[in-house]
Amino acid sequence: MKISNTPNTSSTITGFILLGFPCPREGQILLFVLFSALYLLTLMGNGSIICAVSWDQRLHTPMYILLANFSFLEIWYVTSTVPNMLANFLSDNKFISFSGCFLQFYFFFSLGSTECFFLAIMAFDRYLAICWPLHYPTLMTGRLCANLVISCWVLGFLWFLIPIIIISQMSFCGSRIIDHFLCDPGPLLALTCTRVPVIELTSSTLSSLLLFIPFLFTMVSYALVLQAVLKFPSSAGRRKAFSTCGSHLTVVSLFYGSVMVMYVSPTSEHDAGMQKIVTLFYSVVTPLINPVIYSLRNKDMKHAMKKLLGT
Repeated sequence: MKISNTPNTSSTITGFILLGFPCPREGQILLFVLFSALYLLTLMGNGSIICAVSWDQRLHTPMYILLANFSFLEIWYVTSTVPNMLANFLSDNKFISFSGCFLQFYFFFSLGSTECFFLAIMAFDRYLAICWPLHYPTLMTGRLCANLVISCWVLGFLWFLIPIIIISQMSFCGSRIIDHFLCDPGPLLALTCTRVPVIELTSSTLSSLLLFIPFLFTMVSYALVLQAVLKFPSSAGRRKAFSTCGSHLTVVSLFYGSVMVMYVSPTSEHDAGMQKIVTLFYSVVTPLINPVIYSLRNKDMKHAMKKLLGT
């Protein structure tokens, strides 16, 4: 990649260099094997949930339909970063084209935004099921469930569209080396020829709204659920309700706990190593362990998984 000493417009940029995880060749191969295994396990785990929900008639309910959609989302979320990361482990120049970088930027953040909305409507579904059990079939209809799913996907893919388009039109100067394993807004904005506070503020505001609004909605839903569960007359009913909600709350905690560290203020100065570790956690580790969390804590899902595997 040729680097000019004078500022270039985005139209003349050939690409960026993603440093990833600098280490000797042997280490790169080891990381390639490790992340290939994690990626395959993620695909298998989330794919199993989709198949189990599709094939078991008892799981054709809003709760499991949302879970299957969430697993489908997780497959694409991890696919937006890991294949390119694997290619970089075996590459000598770590090059990513300009269009490839911004496509990854767009899909990674759009899928992450969609995940925030999905976590919120899954909490809303649990609120309706536990707080309004007699009215739940008439409230959470198949049509409403479908509309909620579609809304999550549409909102997720529109949320960051305009800022990403604007950033892609900016001028980039210097080495164009991104000390990360993906095209992240912080390192990208750091490479622009001139600082544009409006874009940085807009990006930070959208990130904050995206995280806090669904998160607060989720927490309010579960606060109402907790209030209702504590009024249950039987301990068995309380245990079942807590077990049903526990899986989702665990996933919410893992996802938001790591994401909020990074993207409430996307242009703030973070240590590059810490950026990579935290990003790895919510973009690779969380999609890997989500199927385990949902399967181990749910009897219906465990039964469907055993039926799927023929055991």
